[in-house]
Amino acid sequence: MFDEETEDRLISSTKGEYDAEENILRPKTMEEYVGQDKVKENLAVYIAAAKARGEALDHVLLYGPPGLGKTTLAHIIANTMGTQIKITSGPAIERSGDLAAILTNLNEGDVLFIDEVHRLNRQVEEILYSAMEDYALDIIVGKGPSARNIRFSLKRFTLIGATTRAGMLSSPLRDRFGILCRLEMYSPDELRRIVERSARTLGISVEREGSYEIARRSRGTPRIANRLLKRVRDFSAVRGSSSVTLADAREALRRMEIDELGLDETDRNLLRALIEKFNGGPAGLDTLAATTGEDVNTIEDVYEPYLLQLGFIARTPRGRVCLKGGYEHMHAKMPEAVRRQLSVFDGEGE
Repeated sequence: MFDEETEDRLISSTKGEYDAEENILRPKTMEEYVGQDKVKENLAVYIAAAKARGEALDHVLLYGPPGLGKTTLAHIIANTMGTQIKITSGPAIERSGDLAAILTNLNEGDVLFIDEVHRLNRQVEEILYSAMEDYALDIIVGKGPSARNIRFSLKRFTLIGATTRAGMLSSPLRDRFGILCRLEMYSPDELRRIVERSARTLGISVEREGSYEIARRSRGTPRIANRLLKRVRDFSAVRGSSSVTLADAREALRRMEIDELGLDETDRNLLRALIEKFNGGPAGLDTLAATTGEDVNTIEDVYEPYLLQLGFIARTPRGRVCLKGGYEHMHAKMPEAVRRQLSVFDGEGE
């Protein structure tokens, strides 16, 4: 779980208080949905085939980093299939009875969307196996020698599971998804198109250069791009600009301490700790957490992925190390001894 500070962090890709208008900005069709072209093309084929057969779509697993549009895709799938969507999350289904109540209320072809599906209770997950495979619900009534199994038939439905940690799904659950879709990080140009679409939806005037500036600092994530657009709009309005310009975007992002690569002060503190306090590393995750005052899970799930993607840090058996790119971004000189040790990570060694 993430702490409240992480949820309120402007460039965190997890949902927070900044995302109240997320449903308004959510595209309704595949044509409106920007990016993830391979996923969209394949889903369009699967949906068309299922509709031609008059069947429910096979179960779908959407996985990838947070904020890339897994929930949006689930809504689009339901809209395209012409069915209703019921939304819940893994942690919210605490008991087997909770799941049974949800499943028995589904109509033919409905979509059940379970966010954070990797966090399902193990007993709940076991009941889900027969529901996904046989469209039946097995309930054990009673205890001991008098216990008996009762099977309820379910209407054919589509389960869409979303997870940021596909590796944490058990094999039996993962194998029951017939369609697996991995969502990738977005390019700056794709994010620019998303920013401009969101701006039109929110009634914001934004110049192309301004939208691109927001896009390239959004860490490849639409959720962050939309968040930054709304905050830049605030700065632009106070300055009296009728449209968000490049100068408006740069000034707003500077005041929010978001640099040209989308790093904020928390990211820089992590790099600074590695460079200044641990001579570039290696430093254990617990040690880094204690030094920076951040939660271990927060560092691993929120901060590290983007720094790893940029090539600023690396995970080693002995701990985290800062790479050449991290030193350069922080304008710090890499000691020669560290340079020799890290040459293998930067591809400079033999």
